[in-house]
Amino acid sequence: MLPSRKKARCEERTRQAALRGFDALDARLPLAEGARHTVRKAFPGHWSFLLGELALYSFAVLLLTGVFLTLFFKPSMAEVVYEGGYAPLRGVLVSEAYASTLDISFDVRGGLLIRQMHHWAALLFLASIALHLLRVFFTGAFRKPREVNWMVGVTLFLLALLEGFSGYSLPDDLLSGTGLRTAQGIVQSVPVAGTYLSFLAFGGEYPGDAIIPRLFTAHVLLVPGVLLALVTLHLLLVFRLKHTQWARPGRTNRNVVGEPMVPHFAAKSGGLFLMVSGVLALFGALVQINPVWSFGPYRPDQVSTFSQPDWYVGFLEGALRLMPPVEITAFGHTLMLNVLVPAVLLPGALFAVLYLYPFAEKWITGDGSEHHLCDRPRDRPVRTGLGAAGITFYAALFMAGGNDLIAFTFDVSLNALTWTFRTAVLLGPFAAFMITKRLCLALQERDRERLTHGEETGRVRQSLEGGFEASHTPLPREKQYPILVRDVPPPLEDGPGRGRRRDRLRRSLNRWSHRSRVEMPATSAERREIAARTAPPARPDEED
Repeated sequence: MLPSRKKARCEERTRQAALRGFDALDARLPLAEGARHTVRKAFPGHWSFLLGELALYSFAVLLLTGVFLTLFFKPSMAEVVYEGGYAPLRGVLVSEAYASTLDISFDVRGGLLIRQMHHWAALLFLASIALHLLRVFFTGAFRKPREVNWMVGVTLFLLALLEGFSGYSLPDDLLSGTGLRTAQGIVQSVPVAGTYLSFLAFGGEYPGDAIIPRLFTAHVLLVPGVLLALVTLHLLLVFRLKHTQWARPGRTNRNVVGEPMVPHFAAKSGGLFLMVSGVLALFGALVQINPVWSFGPYRPDQVSTFSQPDWYVGFLEGALRLMPPVEITAFGHTLMLNVLVPAVLLPGALFAVLYLYPFAEKWITGDGSEHHLCDRPRDRPVRTGLGAAGITFYAALFMAGGNDLIAFTFDVSLNALTWTFRTAVLLGPFAAFMITKRLCLALQERDRERLTHGEETGRVRQSLEGGFEASHTPLPREKQYPILVRDVPPPLEDGPGRGRRRDRLRRSLNRWSHRSRVEMPATSAERREIAARTAPPARPDEED
């Protein structure tokens, strides 16, 4: 009995000491209040909300594998004679960066696995960010109060592009060197300042001996530091503003329904992290990517045949190939429009549209209220059509970036293929917008028919007159709810007089946007209920 009593007293003293330590920290850091709210935070269970977690966990794998690679990579352009384990290149004069990449691949235990995991994780990171942004765009999750978080997400995507390109260029192989040469030409196309910017980046004449060390510093220190800061800010804003949710019975604009963070979401999210890590390890072990030993070391006088960049910058390659060779000479300066327009102005315009779209839509709709319910894409035909047009535009440019491969593989004329892609880039987005808009309206008409007549049961009845008609059953309430509860703002009311040109433009765009909408049949009581469920959250002074 004595040992058990002694053990109980020790456990009690340990518990009391832990409580005193927690109370001491709570008095300074308010842990109890913060922990209670954090562990009970509700997370929606829909699969589309896991795209952000997919980006987060691929970023974690990137950091872990990147630390390993940093220990063995030498960011130097000094020339050495390669004497490593890859026999075909022994005795060849290469840079230390390229030699250390070969050493990681052939002489460091597990090096090739980690290097390929790192590359696959980078592709997954960018792909998941892009899909996450598309989900937020098509569901309207960028609206008030999440405009800042949308801009943070777009900035994350932009920095991820820069991080991917800098890492892609570090091995100093022939393929990445071709990409660096292209980047140098893009920088030089900037009017007046292009030459100075090129000298600043490369430390003198191309290729110089400073670009790899500078890219290494940006890749392992500067850009990851900013990414970590923005990811932290993004997560803090998600916790502060809470998640959006799909319209379902019991879910309104004033609540959040989902699984608590602990233990349900934590277990699900932890499982996703393990799955992401496992799949990336499997790809790193079995699927070869970026075999730098096949490309050989970079030589300024050589270009890799059929060289293709990673998918996330493929649209730039396609834009450069489709742009006609237009140059303007004025006042002794040559303006290279064939490079400036597709590689500088076009990406700048695309990201400007992404940054400003939430504010442009808010200005057109006049909607300044908070929104926590996701839009169904069919309920916003104009926005969905614009998104489809953007995807079509990107896809046409991406495919044009491989026009030489397509022409060689299918034995077609490269010139005819280039003109085909030029036509697709100009006309494809308009066709995609019109088709997508009509499909959204057709789906809305289908929803209206389901509300009016119900769902078909699959049975056919014959009337006394000999006619046939399909049998219907009333639509269940859980299926009626997302059709009726649409968080769509009403059209703007016409003000007195004609107003300024800016106001007339706004009203015209508003009318054009709201014409693309099918009204659903609802009683007065249902309309009052819908208005209550889509009403924005009450402010603290209103609750008092």
